[in-house]
Amino acid sequence: MLETRRLNDKNKVIVTAALTGAVTTKKNNPNLPTQPKEIAESALACYEAGAAAVHIHVRDDEDNASMRYDKFEEAVGLIRGAGCPVVLNLTSSGGQGFSWEERMKPFIELKPELASFDAGTMNWLNSVVFMNEPEFLELCAAEMIKAGVKPEIEVFDMGMLNTAKYYIKKGLIKEPAHFQLCLGAPGGMEATTENLLFLVNHLPEECTWSAFGIGKGANEIMMASLALGGNVRVGLEDNVYYNAGQLAESNAQFVERVKRIAGELGRTLATPDEAREILGVK
Repeated sequence: MLETRRLNDKNKVIVTAALTGAVTTKKNNPNLPTQPKEIAESALACYEAGAAAVHIHVRDDEDNASMRYDKFEEAVGLIRGAGCPVVLNLTSSGGQGFSWEERMKPFIELKPELASFDAGTMNWLNSVVFMNEPEFLELCAAEMIKAGVKPEIEVFDMGMLNTAKYYIKKGLIKEPAHFQLCLGAPGGMEATTENLLFLVNHLPEECTWSAFGIGKGANEIMMASLALGGNVRVGLEDNVYYNAGQLAESNAQFVERVKRIAGELGRTLATPDEAREILGVK
């Protein structure tokens, strides 16, 4: 059996803060950042708390899920303009009903280090079909190569992992690949340590990986990922509660917890530049 850590650093943990997402609202948690200024401020706070990367979604003026390029441009501009060196990871999904062009334009134009690559179609939240048809995935992968953007392969079940392996074999995703194992979304695999270990044991040998759990499974997946030598994603996109019944105060609060727990395991949080080296991005 391959070492679960794969190409992850033995001593460093890359923490990604997922700041906003496309589903949760300020009604769920009033501390959710939704507009560019709030998103940039949250990114800076997460960096100062120890996050190496931030995963960015945007909302429209009414705080609805959006892929508006001007919102991405403003948020990214504010982060870069503040001199914040955090690794940028832009979504290529952002919600339902967006055109392929809308989904790809932010990473094509803004050229972050990473962009999400959702490796399959699924019944999202058991209510809508989250479309990622093969033609779109092949185009998206090709555009990421052209833009010099590394795909963060988001895997919600074993079928998506197999699809990603297929694209690696075809050369549409270059090795070493980077995986984000996403557990707990209704329609995908449950957020359990057993499921996380199953996915990790089927990852390619040449890869780095991270994981997160949604909702009540967030803490279990965070701790299991650390134990397996993985990197971690946390944030209000995935869980509006810090603990059961306790609303999170900020995205940075989640980062601070990972730092404390990782320290108990003898691991420290990677800086943005260390994360770039581990992930092989510029």
